Amino acid sequence: MASRSDTARRAAAQLRDFAPRATQSPALLGFDGFVDSIIQVVDQRQSPTEYTPIPTIADFAERNADAAGKSANYELVVTQRKLGGNGPIMANALVAAGLPVTYIGALGTPEIDPVFQPLAQNATCHAIADPGLTDALEFSDGKLMFGKYQSLNAVTADTLRQSLGDTFTIAVANARLLGMVNWTMLLGLSDIWRMLADDVLPVCTGPRKLVFVDLADPAKRSAEDLLAALNLLGQLQARADVILGLNLAEAVRVARVLDIDPTDQPEAILEDLAAAIRQTAALHAVVIHPRSGAAASIRDEADTTTTASFAGPFVQNPRLSTGAGDNFNAGFCLARLAELDTETSLCVATATSGYYVRNAASPTLQQLADFCDDLPESQA
Repeated sequence: MASRSDTARRAAAQLRDFAPRATQSPALLGFDGFVDSIIQVVDQRQSPTEYTPIPTIADFAERNADAAGKSANYELVVTQRKLGGNGPIMANALVAAGLPVTYIGALGTPEIDPVFQPLAQNATCHAIADPGLTDALEFSDGKLMFGKYQSLNAVTADTLRQSLGDTFTIAVANARLLGMVNWTMLLGLSDIWRMLADDVLPVCTGPRKLVFVDLADPAKRSAEDLLAALNLLGQLQARADVILGLNLAEAVRVARVLDIDPTDQPEAILEDLAAAIRQTAALHAVVIHPRSGAAASIRDEADTTTTASFAGPFVQNPRLSTGAGDNFNAGFCLARLAELDTETSLCVATATSGYYVRNAASPTLQQLADFCDDLPESQA
């Protein structure tokens, strides 16, 4: 059995082999989009340009409690306005790796919002709705997120047809990878999957496409909705190779909906859990990524199933953690496009995430290969 470092060096070599062919693997991603405003709540203002923020969530909670039965007025200062959403972050990671990317989603209409302009400069972007808005009140001990997401209700199969017409079918036909994420918040995504399975993929020629799906915290949706979505993915599997990406909490939720016992210590049976979910849902692949590593089960065209796990380069003090899962997803898809085996695919996925949280940026293929050559040990 190869050592962790041997696997990582093999991944590095295979990534370098794939680099000249990366432009031959177009990706189509969608369909969410968020504008995240990072905000401080003013405690005391000294001048038009100087203020002291409320330091902790506990302090803010105490202020709110004191206002009960009265009223309160808070001054909010926006310190940063940035791109958000599982799809745009994953798209940025694939762009960094050198893949041709098309992004369709809630980027702002009639003009794409300025936070998405860097993505639009490096990818082909089609905006079909306004983005969701998130106000993140930032304190020294965490963030409180307040969202306004009604605009995402416009992300539907009908909107795609009306906004893009044949452009959507052409984009699907040209792509090797379809990434469709954030099912939980996109209430119209199931209908888009149905449209792909019934109308779009049947008219596409060429090799079977990879379809990557990230549910994005399905605890917010009912068990009935989740089971129906999983059944839809089974139907989509008849037309393409579906990869379901899950974090540990999502894997437990999906397992229970499928009547699989995740046990009290699901991380200890990660490979078995991935295999059970993949087999029960009848999908091409399931990949599960807790913070310290990952496991996957993949069934190939010869109906041979492989399972593997890999200890990622977990770091205790990341420079940036938001988007780590989306970068993991991008890395796993990149590895599958490069036709890496299961263990090496997990290595690339965890390395992509590990590089991102250390550098607050997604890696190029060369940077990712170099990182794999000397992959850090996990600090878990």
